[in-house]
Parts: sequence; structure tokens; C-alpha cells
Amino acid sequence: MIAKNLSRVLIYGVLLLAAFFFLAPMYVMLATSFKDAEEIRSGNLLSLPHALNFEAWQLAWSTACTGTDCRGLQPFFWNSVLIVFPAVIISTLWGAINGYVLSLWKFKGSEVLFGFMLFGVFMPFQVVLLPMSQILGWLGISSSVYGLIFVHCLAGLAGTTLFFRNYYAAIPKELVNAARIDGAGFWRIFIRIIVPLSTPIVMVTLIWQFTNIWNDFLFGVAFSGADSKPITVGLNNMVNTTSSVKNYNVDMAAAVIAGLPTILIYVLAGKFFVKGLTAGAVKG
Repeated sequence: MIAKNLSRVLIYGVLLLAAFFFLAPMYVMLATSFKDAEEIRSGNLLSLPHALNFEAWQLAWSTACTGTDCRGLQPFFWNSVLIVFPAVIISTLWGAINGYVLSLWKFKGSEVLFGFMLFGVFMPFQVVLLPMSQILGWLGISSSVYGLIFVHCLAGLAGTTLFFRNYYAAIPKELVNAARIDGAGFWRIFIRIIVPLSTPIVMVTLIWQFTNIWNDFLFGVAFSGADSKPITVGLNNMVNTTSSVKNYNVDMAAAVIAGLPTILIYVLAGKFFVKGLTAGAVKG
């Protein structure tokens, strides 16, 4: 009994220590964002702010300079919103259809095709920058929000296909065969039978894609134009904008603003992510 209690205390101690190291940077960012410049210079990194001062947040959102543009993160934030929602929806739907075909409507060479698609999961995205820029130029959507949506749909397709294919592989094929005997076709089976069973994996894919696209910097800096830069690029430009005095509180507030949507997604829907994974997202 004593050994069991000591083991539990040790486990909780290790978990608390890990939580401390994980949350310490977030605490420093939040605490610094609520301080003014004088309090930052006179205090220490871990001290609490004397009062909640939202001036840095206002500056980071609407008036801080990113290069010569002094509109804060606001335009970059809305660019990311315009990019992330259609890209997440399209890549998720596209992956669901691919996974449905590759698991329940197999054809000759489907396994080989799926194997080639898996290269997209492990391939470093740096190798596609040049050919992708040429394709965007041919399509006439380079340096635009539409171009970034297109890029993220293609970049996420391998991962979403993998998720849905492995999840649908666990669905009894007799269910699909019975529906085909009753006269149901490809799309009716997908919409009436498969989609209602797909809630767990849809939640996994939506959260996964939202996080990847919102936090992306590589494609944002490579393929965006002056009016289509996502928030990660705006944050980088803001932090690297030189001035006579470094406003650490503004930089910290900007970093929290940039990361807030993904934090909220995991806080509000994290349990669905875990349920979806355990329901079959990594099986197959």
C-alpha cells in the first residue's frame, strides 16, 4: 500500500513538473503582455503585473508596425481566417472522399496509389516550393489568398487521406455491400451511411488541419503577397521590426493573439480529438 502511494506521488510529481515547464513560457508571455515598459525594465521575468494593462494588446492588434505597415496584426489575422476555413473544409472533404474510395471501393492499383500518397505525409515541404510557385503562376493565383488556400489543400491532402482511409478500413464491408445490393450507389452510400459514422475522424481532421494551416509560416512567407500575408508572417515581421526601444510587452501580446485560436480549439474540442484518435484514426 505504501509503495503504491509513493508510486502515485512520484507520477503526479513528474506530471506537475512537466506541466510547469510546458506552461512557464505561456505564463511569461501573458504576464509580460500586461506590463508597461517601465514595469518590465524594473521587475523580473516571473513577477506578476501590478495591474492589468491592455495597452500592449491594443497596440499589437491595431497600431503596431510590421515593417512600414502600422496596422498591427489585425489585417494578418483576417487573412489567416480567410485562408484557414475554406482550406480546412476542402482538404477534409477531399480526404474523406479519397479515404472512402481507397478503403471501401478498392480498385486495381489502389494500394500502390495509397502508398505513393503517403510520400506526401513524410516529404519535407521545402522541396515543393519551386514547382508550386510555378504552378501558382500558371494558374494566375500567386501571391493571393486563393493561392494559399490551394497550396494548403494540396499539402494537407496526404494526411487527411491517411486519417480517413485508416478509419474507414475499420467499417465492416458487409454494411457497404448490403447497401449496394439494395441499390444504393457511390454517393448515396457515402452520404447516408459513411458520413454519419465519421464524426470522430472528422473532428480529428478538422482540428489537425486547422492547427497546421493556422500555424504555417513556410507557405505563408513563400507564396503570400503584400495583402495576403497570414498572421505568422505578420508576427515575424512585427517582432523583427527595429525601433529605438524594444516593446517586449507588445511582442508578447502579439504572440498570444497569434496563438489564441489554436489554443481555444484544443481547449474547447480537445476531448473530441482524443476520442477520434482512439476511435480509429491511427489504425489500419
